[in-house]
Amino acid sequence: MAEGIFAAEIVGECRRRGLLAGAYALRRPRGATFFRRLARDLSEQRKAPRVLVRRGLALLRTEPAVLHRQTNLGAEAARAREVLHRVAGLLAGHPHHADQSRNSGS
Repeated sequence: MAEGIFAAEIVGECRRRGLLAGAYALRRPRGATFFRRLARDLSEQRKAPRVLVRRGLALLRTEPAVLHRQTNLGAEAARAREVLHRVAGLLAGHPHHADQSRNSGS
């Protein structure tokens, strides 16, 4: 599993090697992401509030291009809930996960 803005960089190589179960780029409401990021950065006092707002607005504007780039690299754009369902499905079918479920009594 890889996560982060650069995770899509390895999608093609993982797919080529047969190591890819899924690749997702989270598609979130841009305004919510802006406010969540701003609240985090303000609480951590990373920089002056005016700088954080300017930086957040710049990121808000570039977010569609970032998502587009990630999908061009092979990731599928999806909402968080959809990704969680898909990953749960992958885990449910994984032999190691099934062994753990039997051993834990579930």
